Amino acid sequence: MIRFAVAASSLGAILVAQSQRGICAILLGDDPDRLVRDLQDQFPKAELIGADDDFEQLIAQVVGFIEAPNMGLNLPLDVQGTVFQQRVWQALREVPAGETVSYTEIAARIGAPRAVRAVAGACAANHIAVAIPCHRVVRRDGDLSGYRWGVERKRKLLDREATADNRHE
Repeated sequence: MIRFAVAASSLGAILVAQSQRGICAILLGDDPDRLVRDLQDQFPKAELIGADDDFEQLIAQVVGFIEAPNMGLNLPLDVQGTVFQQRVWQALREVPAGETVSYTEIAARIGAPRAVRAVAGACAANHIAVAIPCHRVVRRDGDLSGYRWGVERKRKLLDREATADNRHE
């Protein structure tokens, strides 16, 4: 059973889904119906249940984190992926808000320096936007590269984190 809800944020529609173990998806997009279809595709055997009032508080936390990343997001995650993907995603969770790393740096951090393309693939496979911050990965030259939910959303997330970081100096 997976509970979910869709809400609006300054980055567009956001879908948050939770299994019994924790948040299993945070999806961003322009079309709420498409986000629900993506969730169904991602968990084809799960019973999907719309949110209740308690769940609305969880959504508010996630939307609040997107709007003000300096507040942090401390929620249990139900991360499902290969061992390699999980190593990449854990390394990403250790990158502080307001900072970026390259795919090459992440590959080195997980002890697989030649696996740069595989790191990029793990980022693309991430279904838990912002809580697993793939938006903090940039090309070696610092330029923004692809982002599952759009490069413009990636830019906005990074700008927001940099601004929030500067307020606390």
